[in-house]
Amino acid sequence: MRSEKEMMELILGVAKNDERVRAVYMNGSRANPNITKDAYQDYDIVYVVTETKSFLEDKDWISVFGELAICQEPDKIDSVLGKQVNFNNSYTWLMLFKDGNRIDLHIQTKDTLLEEYTEDRLTIPLLDKDNILPVIPEPSDIDYWIRKPSEPEYSSCCNEFWWCLNNVAKGITRDQLPYAMWMYNSPVREMLHKMIDWYIGINTCFRVSAGYKGKYYKKYLPDDLYNIYVSTYSDGDYSHLWTAVFTACELFRKIALVVAEHFGYIYNCDEDTNMMEYLNQIRSISQMGNG
Repeated sequence: MRSEKEMMELILGVAKNDERVRAVYMNGSRANPNITKDAYQDYDIVYVVTETKSFLEDKDWISVFGELAICQEPDKIDSVLGKQVNFNNSYTWLMLFKDGNRIDLHIQTKDTLLEEYTEDRLTIPLLDKDNILPVIPEPSDIDYWIRKPSEPEYSSCCNEFWWCLNNVAKGITRDQLPYAMWMYNSPVREMLHKMIDWYIGINTCFRVSAGYKGKYYKKYLPDDLYNIYVSTYSDGDYSHLWTAVFTACELFRKIALVVAEHFGYIYNCDEDTNMMEYLNQIRSISQMGNG
């Protein structure tokens, strides 16, 4: 696997030797000062170019970055699917190379640059041949920090969590595993993640990001809570799924009460109690059916 030094020299070397490329900047995780670096971080690179047409007329030019394992062109896909895209303004290649490195390369014109450059605080300028990059603050992940919930947001999260569990229970009882799993791992888990995020926010003064889909939970949750969280995942065995569901309920209740106390919000105990009675009832019925 090529090192970060080799990759950055390649990325900047290509840009320096191509007159069409006038500036380069990087965003994403490699621009985040709060993230521990590893070899699997993407290189989220933007080339500011004089025009896009010549890059698209001969797309083989991207071979300069290495031997591809797979490439995705999201703008092309959007266009094929009938979505509005303007290849004259920008274009993106998502490239995974056989050595394991990945470059998400976005080309854009100067006009597009001026519209987008200051929108992402996780941005580092790398090359500027014409002094066209606007002055920006030091990179920060502040835009991704967990936000404090309002009381309606908190109440809605609790209600959605408990409500959607009835669909999980029905899916299990009806032997509809794909449906039960989707309901559990999509809307129910989304609400669990919201509550976990707020719990982490309280413990960090709302000055951190928990990462996309909770990828930094292990870093920010106490070991005991993280171990409970791990146990909320299940395989396709219904008895294991029931155990995971009740574990999720236990975890949600535990942290939701902490969040409620911190903000002075009201936790709806009736929803909790009634749904636990319902889930226990449905689990008994489903287990009798399976027996």
